[in-house]
Order: sequence, then structure tokens, then C-alpha cells
Amino acid sequence: MNGLETLAACAGRWRGTSTLQDPMRGVAEESRSDMEVTPVLGGTFVRVDYTWAYGGTPQEGSVLVGLDGAASGHWIDSWHMGKKGMACTGPAPADGTFRLTGAYAAPPGPDWGWRIDLTPGPDSLRMGMTNVSPEGEESPAVEAVYVRA
Repeated sequence: MNGLETLAACAGRWRGTSTLQDPMRGVAEESRSDMEVTPVLGGTFVRVDYTWAYGGTPQEGSVLVGLDGAASGHWIDSWHMGKKGMACTGPAPADGTFRLTGAYAAPPGPDWGWRIDLTPGPDSLRMGMTNVSPEGEESPAVEAVYVRA
């Protein structure tokens, strides 16, 4: 099975906990998180939709993932991205983990990087997000672990 087929095999509903390393307050904030994995266009892509909360306010996001030699994706998130989307690319997953990277504007300075890791397992699904400074320093931003609902 290729990486996209492995992710597609996770189709269905998942439930877990999302931990945000809150940049506003400098603390970790946990919330319940639900995820739904859906193959689309006959399995050509996989859509990963998720919900979480920040300060008790519901949030949601989605990652659309494709694989054509290399991985590609598009990420949206109500809190992280607002009304913008982020195009992402990455290598074909060698170990089953999709590692998608993109960038976002951080005025007045240079763009910052963002990495999304989607790691399917036999009984769990992990989504990690990492902030990458213009100098290449990595800071964990989100860690979410799910089990089948």
C-alpha cells in the first residue's frame, strides 16, 4: 500500500485530544478534538477534517492530501489561517507519515514555515503541526492523537 492508501484506510470518525502550544499565553491548551478521514474523487485524494477548541470557542480545520510521486496538500483552519489557505508539499511518505510543508506571511518580516505531519497507525492517528522560523528553528505548535470513535 502506498502512503495515500494507508491514510485512506483510516476512513471514518476519530476522537482524541488536541494540544495547542498557545503563542498568545505561552502555555499548552488541551481540547477535545474530533477528526473525520474521507477518501475523495475515487481515492485520488484524502480529506482530513477536524474540530478543536481555543479558549472554549469551537474551531475547525481541513487538510486535503494527494500523492502523485510527491505529496501535495491544502490546509485551512479557522483559528490558524482565518480566511486564507496554505498550499503544502512534501516527499512521498516512506514510513506512512505525510510530512507537508508550507509557509505563511508574518509581516513585516519574512515568511514563516509550517509543517503538518499526519501519521496513521493500526489503532491511532496522529496529527502534529510545527512552526518553523525563517532561520529554520522548529517549535511544536499542535499535537493531536486520535483513536477510532
